[in-house]
This record gives sequence, C-alpha cells and structure tokens, in this order.
Amino acid sequence: MTSTLQPANTTEAVKRPGRWAALGVLVLAVLLVAVDATVLGLATPYISEELKPSGTQLLWIGDVYSFVIAGLLVSMGSLGDRIGRKKLLLIGATAFGAISVLNAYAVTPELMILARALLGVAGATLMPATLALIRNLFHDPRERSLAIGIWGATASAGTAVGPVLGGFLLEHFWWGSVFLINLPVMAVLVVVGAKLLPESRNPAPGPWDLTSVVLSFAGMIGVVYAVKELATHGLSPDALGAAALGAGALYWFVRRQLALPQPLLEMRLFRNRGFSGAVLADLLTILGLAGVVFFLSQYLQLVQGRGPFEAGLAELPAAVGAVATGLVAGSFARRFSVRSVVAGGLAAVGLALAALTVIDQSTGYPLIGTALLVVGVGAGFSFTVTADVILSSVPKEQAGAASAVSETAYELGAALGIALLGSIVTGVYRGFPAPAGTPAAAHESLGGAVEVASALPAHNAAALMTAAREAFVDGLAIAAGLGAAVLLTASVAAWFLLRNQKLENAPTH
Repeated sequence: MTSTLQPANTTEAVKRPGRWAALGVLVLAVLLVAVDATVLGLATPYISEELKPSGTQLLWIGDVYSFVIAGLLVSMGSLGDRIGRKKLLLIGATAFGAISVLNAYAVTPELMILARALLGVAGATLMPATLALIRNLFHDPRERSLAIGIWGATASAGTAVGPVLGGFLLEHFWWGSVFLINLPVMAVLVVVGAKLLPESRNPAPGPWDLTSVVLSFAGMIGVVYAVKELATHGLSPDALGAAALGAGALYWFVRRQLALPQPLLEMRLFRNRGFSGAVLADLLTILGLAGVVFFLSQYLQLVQGRGPFEAGLAELPAAVGAVATGLVAGSFARRFSVRSVVAGGLAAVGLALAALTVIDQSTGYPLIGTALLVVGVGAGFSFTVTADVILSSVPKEQAGAASAVSETAYELGAALGIALLGSIVTGVYRGFPAPAGTPAAAHESLGGAVEVASALPAHNAAALMTAAREAFVDGLAIAAGLGAAVLLTASVAAWFLLRNQKLENAPTH
C-alpha cells in the first residue's frame, strides 16, 4: 500500500491536527446531497398538484437526478484526481446551491426535470471528492474506518433531517422552499472548506480523456433508460435501441480504458474480488431499497393521511439505525469478519422489506417503524464496511476513481430501483377500477387521483380514493417483495465474494 511506501508522509498525515475539522466540512457535502434526495420524496405530492406531471414525468423527476449522477460520477472522480479534489468539491458545491434555486422555482414538469438533471451534474462532483479526500486525510486504517463511519452516518442523518425539516417547510411554505435549504449548507461548506480542506490530487494523472467521458455518460444513460423503458412499456424499438447504444458504449469504454496508459478508470481494480464484491453489494442494496423508499413517503401521506412533518418523523427510525451502526461497523468487521457484517446487514434489510409486503391502508406504525429501523441498521453495517473495503483496496492516488466507482454503484442502483420497482408500483396502480367518467389524470399517479377527487361529488370522490389507495398499496407490496428478493440475493453473493476479505489494521501492526 502507499502508506508503507511513504512512512514519513503517513506519520505526518496520521498526526495532522486539522483532519477531524476537515472531515466536518466534508460531511456537510454529504448532508447536502442526502437532504436533497429525501426531501424530494415528501415534496412529490405537492409537485404533482402544482406542476401536474404525467406518471412518466413524475418518475423522471424522481430518477433523472440519479441517472445523470450515475453517468458522470466516474468522469468527475477522475477529474478530481487530476485538477484537485478540493477545487472540484468547492466548484460543485457552489453549482449545487445555485441550481437548487432553479429547482425551487420550476414552473413546468419539463423545467423540473431539466433542473433535476443539472443538479445531478453538480452532485456528481461532490460525493467522489468527499470520499477521496477522506482517503487522503486518514492514512491510519482504524481512523479511516471511523471517518468513513461518520461520513456514512451523516448521510443517514441527512435522510432524517431532510424529511423532518422538509415536512416543516411544506406545512408552512410552498414546495420549492425544500430546495432552498441547500443554500446555507452550501455557503458554510464553501467558506469553511476553502480554509480547512487540504488540496490533494494524483501527482501524475495523465490527460482527462474526453472520449472516455462521453462513452461513460452515453453508456450509463443508454442502459438505464433502456431498463426504464422495458419496465414501463415492455419491448419497443426505443428500449432496444437504447440498450444496444448503452451496451456498445460501455463495451467501447472498457476496451479503451484497458488500452490507455493512464485511463479514466482503472478497470483492473475489478480483478480484486473484495473490490468487486463490495461494489456489487452496494448496487444491489440500493436497487432493492430505492424504489420502495421513494414510494413509502407517498404511502404515509396520501394513503395514511399523515402531514409531511409527521411523515418525516415516521421515517426517522431508518436514519437512527444507520447512524448508530455506521459508527461501529468498522469495529464489528474487524472483530468478526467483513463478509459476516456485510452479508448480515443485507439480509436484515431484505427481511425488513419482506415484512412490508403485508402492509395495507390501515397498517399500524409499530410494523412500519420497526421495519424502517431494521433497514437502517442493516444498511449502516453494509454501506460503511463496503466503502471501507473499496477505499482501502487502492492507492491513495486513485482514491477519486475508486470513490467514483462506489458512488456510481450507489446512484445507478438508485436509478434502476426507482425505474424498475417504481414502474411496477405505477403499472399496478394504473389498472385500478374507477367510477365512470373519472379523468385519466387519476390513473397517472396517486397525487393525480387526490387532485381529481377534490373536484368530484363526495360519494364519487370517496369511491375513487378507496380504489386508488388500494391499488397503490398493492403495487407497493409487490415492489417490497421484489426488493426483498434482491437484497437476500445480494446477501448470499456478498458472503461468497467477500470471503477472506479483511479491513486493514493500524500501520504499526
């Protein structure tokens, strides 16, 4: 490892007095992204009412952010290795705040989709830079495990702060206010980060290959779009064309990386079974979770009638569990084993999602809250340890690229989860029987049904909402079951792929 080749620098880095304060700045960036992602779920019913998107547009609003991030993370992680991770982080944070204003004041579904896509461009600069800087700030493996745990715990805390703060804003202000909460966080990050964060980059990075950037983006977008279209509309020329384009671009991308002397992404990293296993575990975990969580906020509000603030509080157990376990995950992985902690965490999430398959319109909160707590506990163990495995598998000069692979798996999983499981929810929902003469908008989304019902006579409105809510819950239960199957499969895969994988101990050991 790099730490053994440069003992003097390692000692200096371990004793660096400002490293924990610098970590505090980095987690602000994580908080920024996590709050934004969770706030959107709560704001969806309000966006539906105000902008009147179709069901397909609503899904695009939900997942285009992740699509764009997935397409650009590898390129941005590599760019940070070249121009400096601190510089890229501060540029990205500034852009993230500015584009949040565009999200807040979007007046049409199309503009909202564009604003979310641009936010994805800015967001792609943040996450790889934060993890890469942690890799370069903390050379002592145990300190790095704790720092990654704090990083992950902050992301989880953001998922808790987002719904609660967002719920408060939604009950007192218009829906666009939930995006403006990014501005003060961004301002603190930029001002304080400029003073506290050390700059780091690969000392001999080579050129930033624009052909690889285009291929990476086109490949990711093509494949994800194809999956989305196949899940929503079945086989079609558009879906098959996008799949062929995406697969071809990714194949060309891989071939080009293997041929370049200094590639955008070092594909040989995947020869490390621990690295590959950790990346796969992250992707499947988020794929199983994302679609279910995206629609759970709508369930709490539009099916069970909770206000946005109450719905935000109801989702708190997931974040509490993730924060608590994220801080101790590294210690558990050293005491027991990496594979037992990761596989056990994934299995816990899978079983919790399986429990959600029995929910109906009147399910009590003890079941929902317990399931969310178990989801948080399992995810906290799994994500923290896999991030540690990924970062410790590469020299610090390649930390940006490795971090980007980790984040790409996360965002790609989120995009696929919302596309696949979200399309299942939407597909089941659209088939519900409605009273004669019900406008088509009621079948586009549950938010659309709420709006249509407000203009109908009381008897017809009640019948419409009963049928719509029942169909929505049926779709959510099926999606939860599929998510559970994905998570349990990921648990088995992690058990075999992470065999003999260990976290580093302190250099002196």
